[in-house]
Amino acid sequence: MRVERVTTRAGMRAFVDFPVRLHPAGRYVPAYASTIEHHHRFAEFYLVRDDAGRVVGRTGVHRDDAFDAKVGPRQLFGHTDFVDDDAVLAALLGVVQDAAAGRPLFGPVALTPMETGGVITSGFHERGFLESPWNPAYYPAAYERLGFARRFESDTWLVPVRGPDAGYVFDDARIAAEDLRIRYASRADVPALLPMLRDLLNDSFAQLGYATPVTLEQLRVQTEGLEHVLDERLLLWLERAGRPVAFIVVVPDISEYLMTIGGRLGLLNQLRFLAVRGRYRRDAVLISKGVVPGEQGRGYLTLLARELHRNLAAGGYRYLRSTFVERDNPASAAQYRRAGGRPLHGFTFYERG
Repeated sequence: MRVERVTTRAGMRAFVDFPVRLHPAGRYVPAYASTIEHHHRFAEFYLVRDDAGRVVGRTGVHRDDAFDAKVGPRQLFGHTDFVDDDAVLAALLGVVQDAAAGRPLFGPVALTPMETGGVITSGFHERGFLESPWNPAYYPAAYERLGFARRFESDTWLVPVRGPDAGYVFDDARIAAEDLRIRYASRADVPALLPMLRDLLNDSFAQLGYATPVTLEQLRVQTEGLEHVLDERLLLWLERAGRPVAFIVVVPDISEYLMTIGGRLGLLNQLRFLAVRGRYRRDAVLISKGVVPGEQGRGYLTLLARELHRNLAAGGYRYLRSTFVERDNPASAAQYRRAGGRPLHGFTFYERG
């Protein structure tokens, strides 16, 4: 096997295309190619080739000062995929270890847990979805054979859209009494709303052990193209006396479209998507939700979730999928259980000291 650093366009194409070729059609959802290219500005990318020159693994190696400040110094790795061969993963992690200078290894994250990454540990028969990983069953076993331990174990969730209220109960008399107002985002509003969403996201997630502040640039990269896929009934936030206090970001699940285009959502594929987007209004993906400190425990997320499920039902959606929720955060998972949801994939990050 030969390890090579990605420095050319051909190398980048091979890096982007490898997991699409490796994983079964209909299971793995590729990340946006533009996001991977953006991450290459901050990470060194590597490929492993076999003696015939075929790509058999890939990874990225990087550091993040904010994550170091939150968790302690770590050598991060991400965009990590490999064939079922421990020697390939060992070769990839050898590159990471060489860069670590004694720091523990943590990953896969690209570039932080607040962006994308992780490994699924169960539910392999269920397809992946937007902003959440899919990998075969040999991934967690391979990491653990090489001495990695699970960190921040979580689940993704599948919630049926079963009625206008979905079991969410809120006293509507409080809406006027507490000066509450539900707001929605239009497609044209998205760029201007990013600073507000960034502040809500950072405030709401600050208490979580893996969460680091998201910069405006990071949020712009994560939401690139959002205005093209947004259903304006599904991105909503709550104001109390004119101040934003809670939010939910949900988008139509375009995972199957991303599978067909290999994650390359450039201008041409965005235009093609506009012609067929009605096909992708069956399922939706909850990207993020939260309540700012000081307003938690008042039921404000319940009010937003009730409104969301009313809109999902009115829009003809069948299921809501949620990105990972830590098992140490039972209050967040309780909302999904109340609505008839179930865990979809086990999920974890990995760490090796």
